[in-house]
Amino acid sequence: MAAAGLPFDKRPGVIWYDGKLVPWEEANLHVLTHGLHYASCVFEGERAYGGVIFRSTAHSERLKQSAVLLDFEIPYSVAEIDAAKQLVVEKNGQKDAYVRPVAWRGSEMMGVSAQHNKIHLAIATWEWPSYFDPAQRLKGIRLDLADYRRPDPATIPCKAKAAGLYMICTISKHRAERKGYADAMMLDWRGLVAECTGANLFFIKDGKIHTPMPDCFLDGITRQTVIELAKKRGYEVIERQIKPEELDGFSECFITGTAAEVTPVSEIANWRFTPGTITQQLMDDYTAAVQPKKRAA
Repeated sequence: MAAAGLPFDKRPGVIWYDGKLVPWEEANLHVLTHGLHYASCVFEGERAYGGVIFRSTAHSERLKQSAVLLDFEIPYSVAEIDAAKQLVVEKNGQKDAYVRPVAWRGSEMMGVSAQHNKIHLAIATWEWPSYFDPAQRLKGIRLDLADYRRPDPATIPCKAKAAGLYMICTISKHRAERKGYADAMMLDWRGLVAECTGANLFFIKDGKIHTPMPDCFLDGITRQTVIELAKKRGYEVIERQIKPEELDGFSECFITGTAAEVTPVSEIANWRFTPGTITQQLMDDYTAAVQPKKRAA
């Protein structure tokens, strides 16, 4: 945790960069890189627990697919990406860490068209505590209602985890934090409930779990994991379109994501929820699923 207060370009350790390990401060790129100017960049957010990356292959597969959706190909196989991620975790001596693979177009051509640019891949890892304050997390976090909405999928590659799609997320989260909230809930272009700025949403009513259909936003890997865990417990999970006015009828709410894991929600704008037994059960089940010792048991 000694590096926690350091800026991200000044931390100790190594980063895997285009096939080799380089000192952290030397993992640089040119200011005229296409990925910076035109958002031709895809990435993943993953976590290692006890030195083991949770669902590493699923993340590597999504990274490769995201690149295809942005019309480029990462020049490494899923197996090679998996091995590189694990190598960085081990070389940095981290047990519980965040893992960030990122791929982008380089600087050979500068303009909208960049079909001959080199495709780069880098992987960094760093120690990562709970995304939200632990004491507040158990009480349920507070969410604002974002001004920006998730666009029509006919206008964006919504199934890609692409840098450009997070522009409105950063704006929305900043606005929420300035108002004292932890995050913000986003609607989609139709005015339906979509997601948070970096996490998926779940609601509970009469013992059943409801979650927005991911037809214009990312179907998170943590989301998929939690749905599997809920079904194993015998809970009915209903994926459907949810209108904002329906939020009055839900008793519990929680969000899921690699960073957020499973986090209860107590408030979304004017709607109120009480973290309850189903949310707590899924929090416990997710913790058991990601911890290596508990997985082995």
